[in-house]
Amino acid sequence: MRAMAKRTANGTLKLDTATYEKELFRLQAELVTMQQWVIGTGSRLVVLFEGRDAAGKGSSIKRITEYLNPRQARVAALPAPTERQKTQWYFQRYVEHLPAAGEIVLFDRSWYNRAGVERVMGFCSDVEYARFLRQAPSFERMLIDDGVMLRKYWFSVSDVEQEARFRSRANDPMRRWKLSPMDMQSITRWEDYSRAKDTMMQFTDLSDSPWYTVESDDKKTSRINVIQHLLSTIPYEDQQPKAVEIPGRPVAVGYHRPPRESNRYVPDHAHTLPILVVEPKKGAAKAKGKKAGDAKGADKKSGGKKAAAEASAPTTGPVEVTAAVVEAPVVESAAIESAAPEVIEAPVAEAAVESTEN
Repeated sequence: MRAMAKRTANGTLKLDTATYEKELFRLQAELVTMQQWVIGTGSRLVVLFEGRDAAGKGSSIKRITEYLNPRQARVAALPAPTERQKTQWYFQRYVEHLPAAGEIVLFDRSWYNRAGVERVMGFCSDVEYARFLRQAPSFERMLIDDGVMLRKYWFSVSDVEQEARFRSRANDPMRRWKLSPMDMQSITRWEDYSRAKDTMMQFTDLSDSPWYTVESDDKKTSRINVIQHLLSTIPYEDQQPKAVEIPGRPVAVGYHRPPRESNRYVPDHAHTLPILVVEPKKGAAKAKGKKAGDAKGADKKSGGKKAAAEASAPTTGPVEVTAAVVEAPVVESAAIESAAPEVIEAPVAEAAVESTEN
């Protein structure tokens, strides 16, 4: 029996894990194909990821780049500007990160910092803010006119889900570093950020460089949706790569490896670790017990038939073999598990997948 579907803190239905992983892998394969087209045609692609804190921008970027060639695909996540950069033309420090032919650049936050955090937190003046809203469309038109493919995504998350993610990060030592005092301001200044976002959209959501909103209360859903949409906007074709011929290794002539003792090796820590036995989840354990009982019953049934056949057949073989056949069905389930793992263990993995999906 399948468990109830999971929901986010805001009540949004979560995409089940099995469906997510299958579709994600398919889309990632398409991303690799798309990148080969970008490289082969010398195209240039810029993708902007904007949105509120903890909206899922970084995790989406991670899934997009997971299988891409890092030499032609990179992430630009710029720190706060230096004192020198503050005196430059605002867009100048972003220009140096733009792609060359055959490259993809994903901006984890971009020049739209000025329309968001800088505006809300008072890091820019009213004059600088107004100048940005006036220049941003022109700057983006210059990129597009020069042949750059520009895609802009805004990740939208509810206030309830954002706070839930903040609390989750605060209790997780592996992700606590993601929290900053600025993140806490996004809670207390929620409406200020909303107004800033609305103004930004009003001035920069244009037909030649539109914004696309990604609903991201469920991160898995948002990742699938943004990758699918990105692929649908790129006119890529399958680039058949040239077959790679691996040459035969020539016979070594005149080379003698130095003694292994002359090298310093990293200690083999991995093989000092104890072997861990993973306990199945409750649902998997119940399924295992049911499957084991079914298998035991089947063994009894088949064992009875075999015993009858043995009784009617001439006893030409050793007595021990006949006894083993007859007694096998009445062995305890624990012994059956160890003697026939192919019957008992396979359903456990299946049940574990189902419980993970839910």
